[in-house]
Amino acid sequence: MRSTYDCPPSLDDEGVIAFCKSGFLTLEGVVDDETNRRTNEFVEEHDEIEPMEILREDWFVDGVIKNPVASGAIRSLLGKDFGLPILMSNHRVHTPQPAQEWHVDGGAKFGPQLDYLQVFYLPQECTREMGPTELLPGSHFLFSHRDAMKQIGRVRGSYYGVAPAGSIIITHYGIWHRRSESRVSSLRNNLKYNYWRRADPTRDWLMNPEFDVATADYSSPQPTYRQQFRDAYDTAEMYFWLRGEQDKFGLIGGQGWPMPGQRNDMPYGVPEGIK
Repeated sequence: MRSTYDCPPSLDDEGVIAFCKSGFLTLEGVVDDETNRRTNEFVEEHDEIEPMEILREDWFVDGVIKNPVASGAIRSLLGKDFGLPILMSNHRVHTPQPAQEWHVDGGAKFGPQLDYLQVFYLPQECTREMGPTELLPGSHFLFSHRDAMKQIGRVRGSYYGVAPAGSIIITHYGIWHRRSESRVSSLRNNLKYNYWRRADPTRDWLMNPEFDVATADYSSPQPTYRQQFRDAYDTAEMYFWLRGEQDKFGLIGGQGWPMPGQRNDMPYGVPEGIK
């Protein structure tokens, strides 16, 4: 039987919506120094693309896989008793290197459903000069064939995963990403793994009594590379799916809900009976 884990959720409605907007969440320096040190030593001794043995190390499972800060966010997005990683990869690279091609990993699904998460763990500091993972915010809603994506170079509005040692970046599996270009000599480790949904989606994360579905801000920072207002629609639909209430989600169009930018506190089209 595959291993599962449960813990208290740590995100509220605003935090869940923020993830739906961007498709990722960066948690800086949440893994302790000792675990970072042992991880770097382990991958130095096991210099392979998939160091699976590290998933059998209790200190790694407790410090990284079940990290309290990261697992609280994962619990909020995937629900109770979520599935633990079954594969470990290490994007270990000697720099400097040119940028990778933009891509989405095999097995990605697009739409409001969220059944698994892709996570990056940095056991060492990653500076901009070392070629951090580059993400395109909101691109988990943009389907494109890999052959088309690789023709794209720099993209305005991309996010560079510059972070201190012990940082964890939680992402939607379908987000566009690549290793950015690097300009210094270094050895960069970047461990990647997945978590899985094992429970039906429901709104069982932290509750904020002041949260209001009607006036929540579902719009994303520009540029979104989507038709106007589509970013707010996509975010709201994913948020409703995570609540287990996608059947109540609907759009009337025009200037109806969800109105981008919180421009009206009494919008038309708000699903009835939803708070």
